[in-house]
Amino acid sequence: MAFRPLHARVLVKRVDSEAKTAGGIIIPDTAQEKPMEGEVVSCGPGARGEDGKLVPMDVKKGDRVLFGKWSGTEVKLDGQELIIMKESDIMGVIA
Repeated sequence: MAFRPLHARVLVKRVDSEAKTAGGIIIPDTAQEKPMEGEVVSCGPGARGEDGKLVPMDVKKGDRVLFGKWSGTEVKLDGQELIIMKESDIMGVIA
């Protein structure tokens, strides 16, 4: 894939959620919510601060992250459904 986000933007691929509850009930595709967890595919270089210096990103390629339900813009690149979002839309990195 030849896509590189600019500034403080991140390209994220959603991680598939479980289709079964803890009690063993299978949830059909139509009733499942989109997961709010994903893996960082690509990152921009970072944002510019007030002084013009580059502020590096806190996330890197391969990080598993949590983000808001309505965060980012969904795009389709090379047949994959991905999300482009600002780094500030990411709530945290899963260790």
